[in-house]
Amino acid sequence: MFDKILIANRGEIACRVIRTCRRLGIATVAVYSQADADAQHVRLADEAWPIGGPRPNESYLRGDAILEVARKSGAQAIHPGYGFLSENAEFADAVEAAGIAFIGPKAASMRKMGSKAGAKELMQAAGVPVVPGYTGEDQAPDLLQREADAIGYPLMIKAAHGGGGKGMRIVRNSGEFAANLESCQREARNAFGRDRVLLERYVERPRHIEIQIFGDSQGQAIHLNERECSAQRRYQKVLEESPSPFLSPELRQAMGAAAVMAARAIDYVNAGTVEFIVGQDGDFYFMEINTRLQVEHPVTEFVTGLDLVEWQLRVAAGEALPLAQEQIPQQGHAIEVRLYAEDPDAGFLPGSGRLERLRLPATDEHVRIDSGVIEGDTVTIFYDPMIAKLIVHDADRPRALARLRTALAQCDIAGPKSNIEFLERLVRHPSIVEGSIDTGYLDRHLDEFIQAGNDGTVDEAGQDLLLAAATSQLLAQERQTRELAGASADPSSPWAIADGWRLGHGSRRSLAFLQGERRLELHAQGSEGSYRIEHQDRIHTVEGARNEADDALSLRIDGRGRRFTLVTGAGAMAAGGSMSAPTDLTAQGAQRIVVHDGGRRLRLQAVPMYRPERSSVAGAGNQLLAPMPGRVVVVKAAPGDTVEAGQELMVIEAMKMELSLKAPRAGTVAEVRAAAGDFVEADSILVALAP
Repeated sequence: MFDKILIANRGEIACRVIRTCRRLGIATVAVYSQADADAQHVRLADEAWPIGGPRPNESYLRGDAILEVARKSGAQAIHPGYGFLSENAEFADAVEAAGIAFIGPKAASMRKMGSKAGAKELMQAAGVPVVPGYTGEDQAPDLLQREADAIGYPLMIKAAHGGGGKGMRIVRNSGEFAANLESCQREARNAFGRDRVLLERYVERPRHIEIQIFGDSQGQAIHLNERECSAQRRYQKVLEESPSPFLSPELRQAMGAAAVMAARAIDYVNAGTVEFIVGQDGDFYFMEINTRLQVEHPVTEFVTGLDLVEWQLRVAAGEALPLAQEQIPQQGHAIEVRLYAEDPDAGFLPGSGRLERLRLPATDEHVRIDSGVIEGDTVTIFYDPMIAKLIVHDADRPRALARLRTALAQCDIAGPKSNIEFLERLVRHPSIVEGSIDTGYLDRHLDEFIQAGNDGTVDEAGQDLLLAAATSQLLAQERQTRELAGASADPSSPWAIADGWRLGHGSRRSLAFLQGERRLELHAQGSEGSYRIEHQDRIHTVEGARNEADDALSLRIDGRGRRFTLVTGAGAMAAGGSMSAPTDLTAQGAQRIVVHDGGRRLRLQAVPMYRPERSSVAGAGNQLLAPMPGRVVVVKAAPGDTVEAGQELMVIEAMKMELSLKAPRAGTVAEVRAAAGDFVEADSILVALAP
């Protein structure tokens, strides 16, 4: 076994590898960019070395700099994690040439799988089922159009050297092909440096099921069962689980055997994942082999009780696989979701900024957290905006889902916006509960998982949450007033009681909250836990309100007993990222309130009831602004152009995503302030329309 390894990665996967190495007594060397100098993987490693600037191509993609650190530090092996250089055959070759072990497959295996087109041809020759399509090297647009028409629609365009959901487009008719091809090739060039694509017949309503494989240098290859990853949005996995609720024992056995066949076809060594697309009829087809450890590997670890990183280390050190195929255990059910700094209500726009608050559930034998950040850290614009992975395990799927719902309810993030509420709606949705979701369901029915519209109304469940928030504020006001009265010269004065009573009129207190940019106003009468609260022309009775332990509030609303969890704190709900921060409706020093009833949460800011009138925003609708920092990829407008509302004017790339920026209204372009290749800051004016 190795004495010291270098981890050529960052964030949660670097921290994950460090944990196993520490348990095994292996010293760890971290590398870091300028943006990551204070990152957790730097703090957790035994030593850490700087390797360059904040952008990946200035640091984590610099194989020469990483190898130099490995030599200087005396590392005997390099673990690439996932992403960055993990599937780069040239880097794997360079590591081996330097006399350092690469903790992953051989470069020759990577090269066979590095091209989706070549991989498909190889798998077809080995007898692994593949989807009909075109994998040729001739990439002339006219030829690709003819091949697409011959394959038939719907059809998928895929980057031949891609991964992670990048460089993929579904085309449903011949007329859409050319524009989608151009966009896919451009995204592939930016993400992978190569723009070759392949074409495949698109399987309608497919399931995405992958098989974890492992091989060793003695020629053994086995699988560690499946993970289902059918809950996806734009080809990005949202929820992963094992075992799959879709597979029968016979189909599971057949897919496992096909995965091992695929591994042997390329002499595979170390950890990998064979991904299959599965039709509703149970027919399955090879998609690709990811020649690395997957983000979702904890799901397999939970149901097998194995440490896959330890297996990687042992295999890379020349040891045989620890277990044979028939010895692989499968116990219970595990599910993983990923907490991201992103705004689902704004098209999942990635966020960035300081994590002012990060509360995650306590870990135990049922709950696991993999994260590379803690409270106070910054989610930077330069890398994937993942905050943490939440993984749960229990005896069966219903209990695992229940445990996941409880764990999500215990999560609270302040700073950049997050996808927690989206995930809470997801894990309660019938398509997840029934195990019927396919890879396109989220994209087809995204409105079922997104916050209701901003129409000024609050439904019954939301009303109870709002009343709980208001009650919490009333109790807090009374508590603060009692404390001030106790410190005054006349603590028994009736003027010191916060019940709203004043000479000449009945007691009445008014409260105001912001839900995003929507203002909610309530009026209350009463004190000491008993109130009449008016909202939306309805009066509700609150009785017996009392603060309990563990941030709980118990009360009766219109005669029904309820219990809520409340988290309060100072500051704006979305500080630290202009792309997700509220407008100037947010009062300085506003109090943040999160109310949860165990199934649903409500995020609010308590703001002053009375405020000066705001003037209208100058130039509203005349400017196209950058929603977040990024690099301009394409400019599709010039001064003097006449444009329609919603017409694409510019494309920017940020956090490994392309964002299409469209005209806010019809008009004439007066000015274009950015060119292709420019790096722009959030909220900078990119295009100005004539008034």
